Amino acid sequence: MKIKTERLVLREKNKKTLKKEDIDDITEGIGDIEVSKWLLVVPHPYAKKDAKQWLSAKKKKDTIDLLIELAEEKKVIGAISIMRIKESSGVAEVGYWLNTHYHKKGYGSEALAAVLDYAFNTLKLRRIEAGVLGGNPSSGKLLEKFGAVQEGIKRQAVISKASRKIHDELIYGILEKDYFDALKNYRK
Repeated sequence: MKIKTERLVLREKNKKTLKKEDIDDITEGIGDIEVSKWLLVVPHPYAKKDAKQWLSAKKKKDTIDLLIELAEEKKVIGAISIMRIKESSGVAEVGYWLNTHYHKKGYGSEALAAVLDYAFNTLKLRRIEAGVLGGNPSSGKLLEKFGAVQEGIKRQAVISKASRKIHDELIYGILEKDYFDALKNYRK
């Protein structure tokens, strides 16, 4: 699977689409503690062996992992996933990370918009959920840009493997209608 946007190519993480440079790009991006400290299962330091292991891991039936590649540079600058897809109830979760050198340039918004379009239009989901670690307001603001609402807080619910810090988990939800309403404003 491949999704093209104005500046990005979101390509499914699988053996057919992998490039040798992907390992270096992923290690560079997620190896930065400023990225990994906001993720649950990513260790720090993050080495090439960790990237190889993630890239070669068996695909889960209920997950779509996409590498975020800058189309012009052919460089992987992050990843975004649709996880725990429950077609029977029309619900899934989204998670993402982006190399810090590419923050504040609209790439996260562009990738998330493309994935939400795919989730609602192609997968026909009705609700997307996301968990954000407390202390990471940028992630929450990104979700809110596309109609997400913070629905609750699970106090001291998660531990970042990279920082070993305990965080509250902020629970966000995006309904299909809220997304399409927010999208009108985003594309203006």
